[in-house]
Amino acid sequence: MGKRKSAAKPPPKKRMDKLDTVFSCPFCNHGSSVECRIDMKNLIGEANCRICQETFSTTVNALTEPIDIYSEWIDECERVNTVEDDDGA
Repeated sequence: MGKRKSAAKPPPKKRMDKLDTVFSCPFCNHGSSVECRIDMKNLIGEANCRICQETFSTTVNALTEPIDIYSEWIDECERVNTVEDDDGA
């Protein structure tokens, strides 16, 4: 008679890496100078550059991450630049 086979342990779950909260500024191109903060009490997300003092704020929800605020800022900068290019042409 043999031993009972033991059940194999499941592999450990991989943890997701934390997303960045510090980014490069689209205006002064200084690396790691933009810091994003989320105020869930007032539902406001804010991105501030420590070097050139540029700011951007937007509304947030429960799923918003700092990268989302920074991405919206970059999208808004691109949208403004394309509107200015269209008006100047």
